[in-house]
Amino acid sequence: METVLSAIEMTGAVDQQRRLILDGPLPLVGPARVKVIVLYPLTEEISESEWLSAAARNPAFAYLRETSEDIYTLADGKPFHLK
Repeated sequence: METVLSAIEMTGAVDQQRRLILDGPLPLVGPARVKVIVLYPLTEEISESEWLSAAARNPAFAYLRETSEDIYTLADGKPFHLK
């Protein structure tokens, strides 16, 4: 049996004990189990090397390691120069 989920967007804060405190009451009757997704701003930019490292470890790109995907050489294409 498939579970149908609904979404509610609310704001809140995380206290010093790492607990989520919502800015208001939830518009649903409890007790009930819920799934929570927390979105927060990154405090610093991710460097290019961190992005490349994360992509290299990501299983979504594992197919690129297959020899059948290795179709280009340094002799292919033309050099790209910025003006």
